[in-house]
Amino acid sequence: QVQLVQSGGGLVQAGGSLRLSCAASGRTFSNYAVGWFRQAPGKERDFVGTTWGGGSTAYADSVKGRFTISRDNAKNAVYLQMNSLKPEDTAVYYCAARRGFIGSAEPGGYAYWGQGTQVTVSS
Repeated sequence: QVQLVQSGGGLVQAGGSLRLSCAASGRTFSNYAVGWFRQAPGKERDFVGTTWGGGSTAYADSVKGRFTISRDNAKNAVYLQMNSLKPEDTAVYYCAARRGFIGSAEPGGYAYWGQGTQVTVSS
């Protein structure tokens, strides 16, 4: 069993930056792929990016070049650095984990979820 606790988020102006953290407890995080998703009001939960293995990453086209996922296995944590934020990035952001060494862009591929954190980007 893996418990994920998120921190970070908040309100930022367009063009600003935020960093979200996802801390895991219960298992060795290095054995898990981690994904980031976001959900705006009235919309489906969308893929943001994922990291797996020794640091491989993949991103949605909408955030590529602006968002960066990193992980610190010694701290059992994964981070989502968000730069050049836009109002359309406003959503609740979730981290999720799946056992194994391959990431996934599908929410259904993840067994463990963080509690979510609100990111609001003002214009």
